[in-house]
Amino acid sequence: MRVAVVGHVEWCHFAPVDHVPAVGEIVQAPEGWEQPAGGGAVAAVQIARLAGECLFLTALGDDELGHRSKRDLEELGLRVEAAFRPEPQRRGFVHLDSDGERTITTIGERLEPRGADSLPWEELEGADAVYVTAGDMGAARAARAAKQVVATVRARHAFAGSGVTLDVLVASATDRGEGYHPGDVEPAPRAVVLTEGKDGGILETGGEQVHWPAPPLPGPKVDSYGAGDSFAGGLTCGLGAGHAIEEAIALGARCGAACATGRGPYGAQLAASSLDETMSR
Repeated sequence: MRVAVVGHVEWCHFAPVDHVPAVGEIVQAPEGWEQPAGGGAVAAVQIARLAGECLFLTALGDDELGHRSKRDLEELGLRVEAAFRPEPQRRGFVHLDSDGERTITTIGERLEPRGADSLPWEELEGADAVYVTAGDMGAARAARAAKQVVATVRARHAFAGSGVTLDVLVASATDRGEGYHPGDVEPAPRAVVLTEGKDGGILETGGEQVHWPAPPLPGPKVDSYGAGDSFAGGLTCGLGAGHAIEEAIALGARCGAACATGRGPYGAQLAASSLDETMSR
């Protein structure tokens, strides 16, 4: 199975705290760590852990953090093909509170791969599935050469007016910044998946809505950073494996639940070795 991601990276600093500080307050984090993350990177690593490999087409800052991001993501099992930009690598600061919720501040502009970048776009042709988190219309059109194309609503500007029809658009039913309204993306996606966190989510196809429940967490909740992106990676993998969208959503939901039980986005992502027949054709 060939699955790829077209998307972005943020170099993130993680700080576990009792609570997110109020205005003027100082909170103490007993520890902290940093690593490359962001929606594109997290979904790509999840896909690699299910499919055995993942091509990640991205753009990075041509600075120490940008080059370190590429090396660290390759150590996590990705094949990273990056266009390096003269801008600084985008960064993020993540508070992880005692309830396992994450609060994020991003620093700098999102660096997006473009269709004009010297990247191996031709390798997307005939791929089983591609997930898009960032890019321009050229990147969207290159992604459409795959059998299945999934995108986050955060990448809607790449598809609006591109003439590309998405197989699945992933959005949020509760987060206003990641919501979807009919007409946001034209042509309209064939299916829209609206996530509701611990309450599951809604599948919209052909004007009909079906709710799905969230699976139980396989362990105590540690932090929610990366759970939604792991969901999207699992969903994309399921579609790439030829499953119906309902089955692909179930796989994605398992991935999101597993991610929430680990430290950071990669600590407990679901691997193929943990599945029974989920990924078999």
